Amino acid sequence: MASFPMPHLPPCTSLPHTTTAANIFLPSSLFRRRRTLHPLRCSASEKPQDDAVELPLFPLPLVLFPGAILPLQIFEFRYRIMMHTLLHTDLRFGVVYHDAVSGTSEVGCVGEVVKHERLVDDRFFLVCKGQERFRVNDVVRSKPYLVGRVTWLEDRPSENDGGDDAEALAQEVEEYMKDVIRISNRLGGKGEKEMGDLRRNLFPTPFSFFVGSTFEGAPREQQALLELEDTAKRLKREKETLKNTLNYLTAASAVKDAFPSS
Repeated sequence: MASFPMPHLPPCTSLPHTTTAANIFLPSSLFRRRRTLHPLRCSASEKPQDDAVELPLFPLPLVLFPGAILPLQIFEFRYRIMMHTLLHTDLRFGVVYHDAVSGTSEVGCVGEVVKHERLVDDRFFLVCKGQERFRVNDVVRSKPYLVGRVTWLEDRPSENDGGDDAEALAQEVEEYMKDVIRISNRLGGKGEKEMGDLRRNLFPTPFSFFVGSTFEGAPREQQALLELEDTAKRLKREKETLKNTLNYLTAASAVKDAFPSS
């Protein structure tokens, strides 16, 4: 199977948005040895799966997670065509991560348009919410916009970890998040405010997606988290990332205390 040649990017502008009160910026040095992503591929000879459906695809230099909010501005002609089609159907399209190095990933997340505004010049302002994940099995067509045949992804039961372990991991991850946000605020001169309930009664799986959505500055790591089909493994990886980030920030805070600016 050959990699699919992607159209010219960017097709839109991702507007500034916040998924939580304090998104976590991850130092790039933490991810030098992360694995490569799975590029989007297509093959006309593959037989379509019975449970596969066709879905418009939107390659973007970002990762959308289930439950996350994504504001977009649509201005490129082919994606304006896509929007006109979606407005007469179900307002759902697939967001797939794309960059110049990795290409386009085969695992993405459905974005459902929950609010839209059409401007006089036919541009669109959208607010989308992440829904279910999918895997692109093959590409149906590329013009006027990309359409893929996809199957839905769900987390499988962990082979070695029961539900109680996932729950315990979720609690640990929340505590690490609070510590990272607290020290980040301190380094940013915002003061160490008491952290509230970050989890908001979410079960482990949606909470793991929420945590991944806060990892700003590391889209390849976010994509790796999105592709995992095991909640406990995703939480363990997020715990490791947050622990490393906490160590990094703690060291930075110690240096700042030792050498305060005059």
